[in-house]
Amino acid sequence: MSEPTADDPSRIGPFRIERRLGQGGMGRVYLGRSPSGRAVAIKVGRPELADDADFRRRFTREVAAARAMSGAFTAAVVDAAPDAPSPWLATVYVDGMSLSQAVAAHGPCPSAELRMLGAGLTEALAAIHGVGVIHRDLKPSNVMPAPDGPVVIDFGISLASEASALTLTGSTVGSPGFMSPEQCGGLAIGPATDVFVVDPAGRDLIGSCRPWRRTRE
Repeated sequence: MSEPTADDPSRIGPFRIERRLGQGGMGRVYLGRSPSGRAVAIKVGRPELADDADFRRRFTREVAAARAMSGAFTAAVVDAAPDAPSPWLATVYVDGMSLSQAVAAHGPCPSAELRMLGAGLTEALAAIHGVGVIHRDLKPSNVMPAPDGPVVIDFGISLASEASALTLTGSTVGSPGFMSPEQCGGLAIGPATDVFVVDPAGRDLIGSCRPWRRTRE
């Protein structure tokens, strides 16, 4: 999280920007406040993607899909403007540490918490896949632990822009170490792409939280 710089907007739609939460290949994520003070996370597409008609179409479809999700294990959509000069999507802001930050700070998850994490991620993916969305970038930094189960975040921009990113850069979208074989090979992807990352027998998301990966301090 960092303070806004000169190239960051002071407002996006009705939201006042407080700080930048993160930045990736597809755009930036900001912490914003509604007129009533409600905290939201706003994902804004990169300016060069805004001129891509295919990106616009995909972004619009993904916003509609995100709105259709139940929100039990995903950050609910608050507002969106897929037709804005720089398209954006605002979701409920989930405060606290990500899964990667929690493991780094407190060590591996106890067995009971690990089982709850796996069950919660299974339900979250069922909700996401149920409306035709593939996350494509599921990783510990995109999972927010909560008392009643994990919340999956940050899938709107990456989903909407994958085809455009391939056109612009010739590379696949995803994070090394958390990509399925079909992503690495540039092949067609589906729900199994996300399931691969959550597989407890693998070395990826669940594996990064298992006790044998590090010792609790």
